[in-house]
Formats: sequence, structure tokens, C-alpha cells
Amino acid sequence: MLVHLRLTVPPDLSGAVLKALENDPRLTNLAVLRGVSVRPPGDLIELDVAREAANSVLSTLADLGVGKRGGIIVSPVGANPFDAAAEVDKAAHGDPDDAVVWDVVVERAVAASKSTWSFHLFLTIAVTLAAIAVITDSAILVVGAMVVGPEFATVAAVCVGLVFLRWRLTWDAVRLLLFGFGCAIAIVTVLALIGRIFGLVTFEAVTRPRPFTGFVWHPDIWSLLVAILAGAAGVMALSTEKAQAMVGVFISVTTVPAAGNLALALAVWSGREITGSLAQLGINVLGMVTAGVVVLALQRVYLARFGGTPGRHLHADPEVE
Repeated sequence: MLVHLRLTVPPDLSGAVLKALENDPRLTNLAVLRGVSVRPPGDLIELDVAREAANSVLSTLADLGVGKRGGIIVSPVGANPFDAAAEVDKAAHGDPDDAVVWDVVVERAVAASKSTWSFHLFLTIAVTLAAIAVITDSAILVVGAMVVGPEFATVAAVCVGLVFLRWRLTWDAVRLLLFGFGCAIAIVTVLALIGRIFGLVTFEAVTRPRPFTGFVWHPDIWSLLVAILAGAAGVMALSTEKAQAMVGVFISVTTVPAAGNLALALAVWSGREITGSLAQLGINVLGMVTAGVVVLALQRVYLARFGGTPGRHLHADPEVE
């Protein structure tokens, strides 16, 4: 499988870039359009590179200064039905299904660490659904709340920040998680207090035995194991672009359900459920982050054998460089 690169290169760098690329057997469809770029001014260079070799090529381009003085666009290729593509894949070491384009992973992590209205709205809706699931003791609604929750990408951003020692990214992602869950829980707590006025939420409804949803505030060793496995699977799915695996991750961890239960517990002030929900939420996040960091670190070590080591440009926050 190939990855398409579109480069905007200042004229004084074009020669060095072409010299670095033209004899590389791991890429094909190398094309140059002289002077067509208006902003920034320069040449347009396009190429298709084997996914397994993308990190090596991107690191070379970063070392040449293309990222600072020009532009680099990375695009996936849906299909490449021509013979040269197979030859390019053979020239690159490793398997494209295992390859990770680290620049893409880091950029997605940066995006997932930014506070947006859509993130907070989805998280609030998810926590509200989880609270309704607790009141109605509905396992189906719990699953729905898990799927709606947008928090896993931000948890993965924490992992990326820790592995690449990008402390600003790590802090931004942690802050978003704390602020996002804090706001969502506060909003649902207020809604639950209003529900108490109308008799929709009662102490008995929240604290009664709940065979289908009681697990959301009862953390145990299985909670930690599930969080670790889900974190490992989720980070692998994100880094290798296996989107189909993400649904299983969403419905495995009980971060959002624990937050919904916590909001209700605060509204009726049930100490046991407050501490249990906080513990469940903390165990899930900690387990996912731990597993995610380990998996990303192992991927870096493994892929380094095939030239998949990320460049120095990924190891520091941009404003620190």
C-alpha cells in the first residue's frame, strides 16, 4: 500500500530534495512542477512511497528543512492497481499493515488534544445517556453511551505525548480530559438535581441493586485488565488505521458510564457510589494510558528495524524547538 506525498519546496531546496528522492526504490510516481506554487513560492513535488518507508522519507524531508520552509501533505492511497506499486512494496522492508506513519499519529494526537465544542457536546451527551442507563438499569444504553463518548482519542493523545516526550501535548490532552469530564459531570449533576425535584431521580433509584449496570461503579481486577487490553487495542487501531477495531474499544471501557454514575451519585450524595465511580473512572484511564504508552513504545522499537524511526522533528513541542 502506498502513501501519497505532496511537497511545496522552495527553489533553492528542490535540487537537494530531488537528489534524496530520485534514486530511492521505495517510491514511485515522482513528479516535479517548477514554479507552480504561489504561497509559499516554489516548486511542487509529488510522489508515492511505500507506507513502510514513509517515516524514513518524511524524516529526510524534515532534515532538509522542507517542513519549516515549505509544505508537506500526507494522503492515504485507497488503491494502487499498477505493477510498479508492487515493486515499491517489495523494496520496502516490513508489511504495510504493520506500518505506522508517525507524523500522522502525532498530528492526530495534537488535534485530539484541542478543546472543541463538538468534543464537549459529544461527551456531555454520552455522560447523560450513561446516567439514564443507570436510572433505567439498561445495558443497551450503557453501550450506546460508550460508543458516543469521544474521549479515547484524547487518551491516546496522552500516550503519544508521553512516548515522544512532547510535554505540551501531554498536558493539553490531560487538561482536556479533566476539564471535559468535569464539565460533563457537572452538567449532568445539575440535570439530575432538577430530576430530583420532579421525582425522576431518587436516592433509591441510584443506590438500588442494578444487575445490568452495577458494574460501572464496582472496579475490580477485571476492570483494570479490560482497560489495559482496550488501551492496547485502541492505540494499535489508531496508529495502524484499523478503524473497524475501534468500536470494540469504545464498548469495552467504562469511563463514560462511570462518569454518568458519578453525576447521579453526586446529585443524591451517595458516598459509596461517588468513591466507586471515581475509582472506576481513574482505573480505566490509567489502564488505557499505561497500555497505550507500552504499545507505542514497542511499535517504535519494532519498526525501527525497518527504517520506521520517527525523525527528530516529532520529539519536541514546536514552540520549544
